[in-house]
Amino acid sequence: MSGPRRDPAVSEILLRVNYSEVDPMRVAYHARYVVWLDMARTEHLRRTGVSYRELEEGGLLLAVAEVHLRYRRPARYDDLVRVGCWVRDLASRRIVFGYAIEHAEDGRLLATASTTLIPLDRSMTPRRLPEDLARRLVAIADPVRI
Repeated sequence: MSGPRRDPAVSEILLRVNYSEVDPMRVAYHARYVVWLDMARTEHLRRTGVSYRELEEGGLLLAVAEVHLRYRRPARYDDLVRVGCWVRDLASRRIVFGYAIEHAEDGRLLATASTTLIPLDRSMTPRRLPEDLARRLVAIADPVRI
């Protein structure tokens, strides 16, 4: 994933690891990675032309059902980090997103992840993904090994 994006279906965000996100060793606290996944997924959806706000206003909630996260190398205080996000799999009742977290300056892979989201209505009952949303989300092969 380092360098120019190989696939336009992969969106990216950049962030800097701030002091409030690290432990006494100045290593990014493990739970912060999940927040970064959420930030990348939100921007990926926005890039496809839809926002979480619009989905919720339309009565669709996307709930995280699973998170898989593999830590490979630590992100440290003040590192510039790139989080890539793409759709790995899409079905009528789930979306699986993939992620690659890398050091933005040298391309070292820091972590890989996937999240599975399920669509719910306002009463928290599972429902089908709306067809217009499913058309916007294109599943691709993983650009990195998860």
